Amino acid sequence: MAENLPQGDVPYKISGTTLQVLELELQPGQVIYSESGGMSWMSGNVEMQTHTGGGLGKLIKRAVSGESLFITDFFVNSGTGTVAFASEFPGKIIPFKLEAGQSLILQKDAFMCAEKSVDLDIHFRRRLGAGFFGGEGFIMQRATGPGLVFSELDGEVIEVELGPGQVLSVDTGHVAIIEPTVDFDISMVKGFRNILLGGEGLFLAKLTGPGKVWLQTMPMMKLAQKILQFMPKTTVGRGSSGVNINLGG
Repeated sequence: MAENLPQGDVPYKISGTTLQVLELELQPGQVIYSESGGMSWMSGNVEMQTHTGGGLGKLIKRAVSGESLFITDFFVNSGTGTVAFASEFPGKIIPFKLEAGQSLILQKDAFMCAEKSVDLDIHFRRRLGAGFFGGEGFIMQRATGPGLVFSELDGEVIEVELGPGQVLSVDTGHVAIIEPTVDFDISMVKGFRNILLGGEGLFLAKLTGPGKVWLQTMPMMKLAQKILQFMPKTTVGRGSSGVNINLGG
């Protein structure tokens, strides 16, 4: 299954359903970049160039944010070349065509690749509460146009348009991308019984419009926690003949 979406300067194709792949067709003069280690395959005439992505300052910022320290450019000097990026997790690849100066705020793992004209920087949350309890820490990523940027989100994707002052409460981890006009804060779950018995934790993400929000239905951390519940428990004990390892549910 292949999905042909509205094209930018670099033609691309998104294929697959659960584990999608993005293929881009490069002409001389066109450059696509990703964080190092993101490429899945490429044609033989595609060149790679790995660098700090803007000097020492950008490198330090990425080190603080926990992202890859280096950026890799992909380009061709002659002919047409193909470079592909595959999803690392079941979900959706979402393309955005950003105008000059237009920005999106992405969770740290959502960035896949972008045209060279797109600036990728880190974005600090201004409120301590949102940083501590918002599900992604203090640091997200800001992509600023012009150009195409591609994101990979976990599970299905729901797009919500918030009006001025409209509030959406979201379980932490489900917030994938927001427009800069959306205010991101946290709110405590109301009610003692809700806190103890509701299973939603103490805090919810509080998103206030205006602006668009992209939500993901299967945050990787939540899936990992669910799988962990079914992992066998390991106990180590010493019997008469040495160490006994018992695996029990």
